[in-house]
Amino acid sequence: SEQKIVKAGDKDLDGQLDFEEFVHYLQDHEKKLRLVFKSLDKKNDGRIDAQEIVQSLRDLGVKISEQQAEKILKSMDKNGTMTIDWNEWRDYHLLHPVENIPEIILYWKHSTIFDVGENLTVPDEFTVEERQTGMWWRHLVAGGGAGAVSRTCTAPLDRLKVLMQVHASRSNNMCIIGGFTQMIREGGPRSLWRGNGINVLKIAPESAIKFMAYEQIKRFIGTDQEMLRIHERLLAGSLAGAIAQSSIYPMEVLKTRMALRKTGQYSGMLDCAKNILAKEGMAAFYKGYIPNMLGIIPYAGIDLAVYETLKNTWLQRYAVNSADPGVFVLLACGTISSTCGQLASYPLALVRTRMQAQASVEGAPEVTMRGLFKHILKTEGAFGLYRGLAPNFMKVIPAVSISYVVYENLKMTLGV
Repeated sequence: SEQKIVKAGDKDLDGQLDFEEFVHYLQDHEKKLRLVFKSLDKKNDGRIDAQEIVQSLRDLGVKISEQQAEKILKSMDKNGTMTIDWNEWRDYHLLHPVENIPEIILYWKHSTIFDVGENLTVPDEFTVEERQTGMWWRHLVAGGGAGAVSRTCTAPLDRLKVLMQVHASRSNNMCIIGGFTQMIREGGPRSLWRGNGINVLKIAPESAIKFMAYEQIKRFIGTDQEMLRIHERLLAGSLAGAIAQSSIYPMEVLKTRMALRKTGQYSGMLDCAKNILAKEGMAAFYKGYIPNMLGIIPYAGIDLAVYETLKNTWLQRYAVNSADPGVFVLLACGTISSTCGQLASYPLALVRTRMQAQASVEGAPEVTMRGLFKHILKTEGAFGLYRGLAPNFMKVIPAVSISYVVYENLKMTLGV
């Protein structure tokens, strides 16, 4: 506990707490304790009793008896009233690091799971208790199911984005309505969902690999904290994302080729994979790999940094009665942070898609990432690096909203 307090308060990283650092730690910690106290005080009478503890823990999915709640009370109750006032609560917890108060962790947990059809978000974290009880896989299943429904509902916009990234240019200025009309005219309404099957199929392996890699990397980092700090989450999340993306990257290439295919070109995913392998070789399944890997760092870094900054700013300014920012605040933070992350990494995503789409022709020179950037800037200008951005942003709010509704319903069904 003492090591965690020093680590949390040590601003100049000299391994010691001086007086100013200690005061700053206590002020910051007291603010968080006040928020949790008010969240537990359901009756708003300035005191916490056994029933309020039972109810609050039940809301967090932890069932305890009233006798157990009274034991918790007795450990903090100095004056024998069997209720806890603010001073008793603060004095008891002030020199306990934040990680020892599960309420603070659980109020903010599982808020970054919403799937907007991009694959680079930092994985969620789970407590020791959730790992032991098997709650973690239920959260992952609920998140995967929500992602599948969300991606399927927004698939037409996703396919339009891919078409605009690959085919739009100054001479062929594809607009949103024109793009949809062109797709329907070429292959009927069903063609709007081309590439969606593989996009949904890759959710499960990617989520599983990312989660396992994230847990292992956390151990290598050597932290003993229940929840990682922001720079540690960025490092672990980026590396886990890179490992997961490397493992399933051929499916990314297949998704792009399936989205761009013409009517009757392939009979299905396997046929598409066989054709690529026969005509272009195994290397074709890793086209665009470098820009894809380079895009992980700015996306994950900006997404996470903006999300944490917005959430913490809101809590500092507006949190009065609860440490829980609320669903709409979290959704707004998630939408804005995802948008900022996509803006930063979009040129790399566009170059990756163009490289994935390029079928190898015997004797033709291979287009490199640098060569493609130069070509786009020369022929289309800087704007050319953002082709397809409009449908990409159009899908963020419906994707997040659908993800949230399905995620909450699946959590209830799975007993989370």
